[in-house]
Order: sequence, then structure tokens, then C-alpha cells
Amino acid sequence: MQKMFSLRSGLAGLQWLFFLFTNTVVIPITVGAAFGLPQERIQLLIQCSFVLTGLACVVQAGLGHKRSIMEGQSGLWWGIVLSLCAAAPSLGLTLPQLGGSLAVGIIISGVLTVLIGLCGLAAPLSRMFTPGVMAVFMFLLGCRLNMIFLEGMLGISPGLSAEEAVIRPAIFLLAAAIAAFVAVLSVRAKSALGRYALLIGILGGWLLHTMIFGTNSVSDGSDKMNFVLFPLGGPETGLNAGVIAIAVIAGLVNASNTFGALKGTDEIYGKEAATSSYRRSFTISGVLAILSGLLGLVPYAPYVSSVGFLQQTRIRERMPFVIGGLLFAAIGLIPVISGLLTLLPLSIGSAVLLVTYLRLLGSSLQYFGQIRMDSANLYRTAAPLFVGIIVMGMPSAYFASLPPLLRPLLGSGLLVGILLALLLDRIRFGSTKSKEESAPVHPSKGGMTNERNESVGKRCSEPEVSIGTK
Repeated sequence: MQKMFSLRSGLAGLQWLFFLFTNTVVIPITVGAAFGLPQERIQLLIQCSFVLTGLACVVQAGLGHKRSIMEGQSGLWWGIVLSLCAAAPSLGLTLPQLGGSLAVGIIISGVLTVLIGLCGLAAPLSRMFTPGVMAVFMFLLGCRLNMIFLEGMLGISPGLSAEEAVIRPAIFLLAAAIAAFVAVLSVRAKSALGRYALLIGILGGWLLHTMIFGTNSVSDGSDKMNFVLFPLGGPETGLNAGVIAIAVIAGLVNASNTFGALKGTDEIYGKEAATSSYRRSFTISGVLAILSGLLGLVPYAPYVSSVGFLQQTRIRERMPFVIGGLLFAAIGLIPVISGLLTLLPLSIGSAVLLVTYLRLLGSSLQYFGQIRMDSANLYRTAAPLFVGIIVMGMPSAYFASLPPLLRPLLGSGLLVGILLALLLDRIRFGSTKSKEESAPVHPSKGGMTNERNESVGKRCSEPEVSIGTK
């Protein structure tokens, strides 16, 4: 019996390892490429991402919310970081200056998140994220991230200007084929194959890309971790108040992930998460954000996608989750393995993640389904949606005439849309709040960030729930 339990835990731990890997590996690669870092510095980002993600999962499982929920680098933050990299020239910032300003803003947002946890401010914050706000948030986040992934599939590296960008049709065709394969495998395949569709797509696509297009330069094979603080740029490079303000706002919006992830697993664990679980989770996420600022990483948040993973595998015990986290951290400490991962083609990683984040549309539509669409609510949701999308499509040069403090904020369609949604949601005109709007938001069964609609009028205990993303 003990041997069977150990074998089951080990195999389940490997499943968690694959899940952590597929959700993490592309993020430091794309951020490093956007900042124009050399390969050895990108390898450092990958190593730090693996180690910190693995340890974050273990700490949350043991001391935080005490559930099997992946703690990883936030999709909202990721989209904002890449958007700011693309807009840096129009902001009059060098990439090291942008990195230094982001680091300071991320550290400040981490301190605020810790205070939210320690002071029990989760419930008041959650009330801001009504279904109407979250519908806009999910839709715009999906637009922004999938724009980044589609550019990667086209062979366009993050951070390139319009003059430097070159579309590579052959690379796109291969990436599109991999995306289609992963989508079909995820939908049609049985059990294990469908469960590992992302991993199969990454490894198979990587092999095909290498056979067809060759590989990048080989890693230097360094046998130690060349650790440095502020790899993207330090505070001494010069700070931009607008970028710091964006980071602080993003940190507050990012807090909604905790509500979605914990409430989404209530049904799986057969009980509601206690207020103390929310406090501990916020505190640990805040500490991780502070470390992210120092290490040049995208800040952390609980992954709502863990809900679908738990429902698919039906293994909710913490031991396999802890095993997967420890294995992932160990991989980050082995430079040979992490150096090999720097060779992952950006187009292949982008193709796999495009398939994953298409699910955000379903999450957004389910939120819209909770809103009574009278004339006032129609304007309240349509305005931030269209304004956000339009701003996303504007060249960053359009914002060069704005004051430097406002350029990063008003030049980000994602943040403009979210802030406009929050503002209009506070201004009630022409209609009163419907039950669907005011009801707490609950995650659904299945999907990466899918939500389910609870029966109208059903009340939930504090804190109220509003869901973020990745």
C-alpha cells in the first residue's frame, strides 16, 4: 500500500511538474527578448523563474492557502510588461530605465499586497471587481496577450519597432499547425494525451522547428548560476513616475486572481476558504512580488487554471503538488537544463499559449451573461471594451505629445479599459444594479479561467469573489 501511494504521488508530482513548466517557460524568454538581453541573462531569468515558482507553490501549500493551486507569474503583469517594452521609445525611455522603474513599482505593489493580506483588506477590494468589470478585464486581457502570441507566431520578437519587424511566413505556418494540433488534441484526445497536450505541442513543435530551421546558438554551458540583482535595469538608471504608477495600479488589479483561485477550489475541497487563508495567500504573493522586482521577474499570483487541472486529474492532495514544485525548483538550479530551455523557439511557445488563452473569451462571455443588458449597462461595458481595443491598436508614437507622467498609463489599452470599466461601474445612471451584477463571482468547473453562474440571489461569505486571470 505504501509503495502504491508513493508511486501515485510520484506520477502525480510529474504531472504537476509538466503543468508548471508549460505555464512558466515562455514568460522569461519573451521578457528577456523584449528587453534585448543576452542569452546568459535570459538563462538567469529562466533559472530564477523555475526556482521561485517551485518554491512559491510549496510555500503556499504549506503556509499560505494550503491548497494545490499553482502560484505563477501573472498574465496581466506579463501583458503590461511587454506592452511597456514596445512603448518605451515613444516614452523617451531606454530599456534599462524602463526595467528600473518597473522594478521599483513592482516592489511597491508587493508591499501594498502584503498590507492587504495583513490588514484584511481583501473583502473591500473584491467589491470593486463586479461581473461587468471582470467581463471587460478578461476580454481585454485576452486581446492583449493573444496579440503578443500572434506576433511571436509570425516570427516577430517582442520590443521590435514597426520598421524592424519582419513577418516570416514559413515560421508562422509551422506555428499555426502546432496551434491547431494542440487545440484538437485538447478537445478530442482521451485522458493522458489531452492532459499533456501543451507539453506535447511544445516538445513536438520544438523538434520540428529545429529540423526545419535549425537552432539558435548553443548555451555557454555555464556550471553555475550567474546571479545578479535587477537584471532588467536598476533604480540607478533613472525612474519614470508614470511607469511606477502603472505598476502600482497593476498590482492592485492583479490581486483579483487570489479570489478566483481560492473560490474556484472550494467545491473541490468541499469547504469554503477561510478568511485567514486569503490573508496568508495575499501576504505570500506580496512577498513574491517584492522578490520579483529584485530579480527582474513578472510578479506572481495564484493561477485559476489550477481549478481545471485539479478537476481533470482528480488528485487534490498536497503531497504531489509539493513534489512537483520541488522538482521544478531543482531544475532551475541545474544550469545545463535551464540553458537548454533558452533555445525554445519563441514561435512554438507562442503558438501553444495562444491556444491556452483563447479560453479567456469563454470566461468573458460568462461574465457578460451575469449582466442585465439594458441601455445603461450596454454603454457601461461597451465603452471600456472599444476604447481599450482602439488604444491597443494605436502606434505608441501617437502618445508622444502627452506629458511623460501620463504616457505609460494612457498608452496601455489594457489599463485604460480596466480603469474606465471600474469608473463607469461606480457611476450608476439609467438603471440600478441587477442581482447578476452584484452577486459574487465564482469560478467554474473546467477551463483555464472559466467561471460558473451561481443562482441569482445566492449569498456567499466574505470575502466576495472576483476573478483575475493566469
